[in-house]
Amino acid sequence: MKITLDINDELLAKAEAVSTREKKSLVALIEEALRWRLRSNSKPAAPVRTALPVFAGRGGLVEGVDPTSNRALLAAAGDDP
Repeated sequence: MKITLDINDELLAKAEAVSTREKKSLVALIEEALRWRLRSNSKPAAPVRTALPVFAGRGGLVEGVDPTSNRALLAAAGDDP
């Protein structure tokens, strides 16, 4: 089937460069892109659930470190500004 498309000049130039580099026709490149796009829309990816690590240890901040002060936290970490 033949169809006429209005394509952005910059996008067309990039597509032509890719088709030349890959030794494919521009039509083949556009068909490949359409197949990929339509295939990716047909099945939504299942969400991946990752268990987040939880610290259950004892302790906490070193005594004398103010947890509400960025400067104190950086100083305790050895990253003084």
